[in-house]
Amino acid sequence: MIAAERKTSVIQSYRLHDKDTGSPEVQVALLTERINELSDHFKSHAKDHHSRRGLLRIVSQRRRLLEYLRRNDPARYQELIQRLGLRR
Repeated sequence: MIAAERKTSVIQSYRLHDKDTGSPEVQVALLTERINELSDHFKSHAKDHHSRRGLLRIVSQRRRLLEYLRRNDPARYQELIQRLGLRR
């Protein structure tokens, strides 16, 4: 899990307005943070298949959110993938 202060900083940097915690940008940024954390975990725990299943679930959830954003607002989608450094 992401530390509370790290989660707060991610939310503050990707939110659209002061009370925003659930916009697609914030959700994708939090999922990306968790994916990066789990990727580091697998470098030292290669045989942790139960966590790998969770990682695949998180990756597909992020993919669905990105597809939603791409369909509904391509400009926000492009800005988000640039900020996160995703290769899409």
